Amino acid sequence: MKKRNCIFTIIVCLSICLRGQNLVKNPSFEEFEECPKKMGNIGVDVLYWGAATEGTTDYFNVCSSFMGVPKNFNGSQNADFGKGYAGLYFLAPNDYREYLQGELSQTLEKGQHYKLSFYLNLADKSTYAIKKIGVLFAKNKIEEEINQPLNFAEIQKEKNVFNYMEIDKNRFLSNKKKWMYVSTEIVANGDENYIVLGNFKNNKSTVYYKMHGVKGAAYYYIDNVTLEKTENTNYEDLVLDKTYVFDRVFFSTDEFKLNSKAKIELDKLYKELKSNPEFYITVHAHTDADGTHDYNKILSRKRAKSVAAYLVSLGLNKKRIRWEGHGGNKPVAQNDTENGKQKNRRAEFSISKNPFIDKGAYAETLFEDEN
Repeated sequence: MKKRNCIFTIIVCLSICLRGQNLVKNPSFEEFEECPKKMGNIGVDVLYWGAATEGTTDYFNVCSSFMGVPKNFNGSQNADFGKGYAGLYFLAPNDYREYLQGELSQTLEKGQHYKLSFYLNLADKSTYAIKKIGVLFAKNKIEEEINQPLNFAEIQKEKNVFNYMEIDKNRFLSNKKKWMYVSTEIVANGDENYIVLGNFKNNKSTVYYKMHGVKGAAYYYIDNVTLEKTENTNYEDLVLDKTYVFDRVFFSTDEFKLNSKAKIELDKLYKELKSNPEFYITVHAHTDADGTHDYNKILSRKRAKSVAAYLVSLGLNKKRIRWEGHGGNKPVAQNDTENGKQKNRRAEFSISKNPFIDKGAYAETLFEDEN
């Protein structure tokens, strides 16, 4: 058994290297000491993972019958990758909580941007689905003798420096059949060594949705946790007539509004445009393959216009910007996964020093509505 586990671990490591350096140890829960035989044993069974509290976070693997894959006590689900995954309660009666805590391979670098992603699946027997997921990066390992929501004040008393955020997908995480791709970005404090996933709010403060199920709780499976460095956005030394993809300007399905991360990036771009009054910018926006051609064309135009309008609101002269929507005609990834669709719902721009004489055959300007 241990020999087979080692061979599988080598394969996992090779696949991770091909994607880039993942700083999460044992990201798909494939390295384990024992085949799981009972609930709440993840800290004993799995290498580099455990629970941050006395909540009984679970481990599932194909080698087990009771804690099996795909069938187990909370439903049936194949692993997203490999043979195992974790499971925990994000919502339960009496504010009961479970957390999943993992060890990072190195301390995060101060000021460095990182992308966190993982796959999530709502267990069949769950009655509720939640909307937000808490993510905590901590300097020291958290070991609290509670089974209710983690209290930040108590953690701070122990001088366990942390970096906390919430992932809000603008929709309820309610898919019981397919794995849902979840991601966010962080800027590191420079002392993070552990990651904790869970719901850090009590039941009253949790946004949830009632579904069909036999357990009055929200129980999720988690697999394939990835934390990778991303390039820090820097708009100095822009190359003329080169197409740049905005690092953080991505859109939710059917949405064209800019979120706070997108606005922060556009603020940086505006400063560079302000410093170079000879620059003219063209914004391009795209959709995934869902929806009709005409609908996607209109949606992409709205996305491009929202970027252009925000830059104008910062002070950019309208004569220096134009925009274009391409619909789903120019994908950069496959549209058969949530991750691929998210990459296709993107915005881009290019810089030139040629004034816009007219809107041309394809680009539009903000003057259209005014005329």
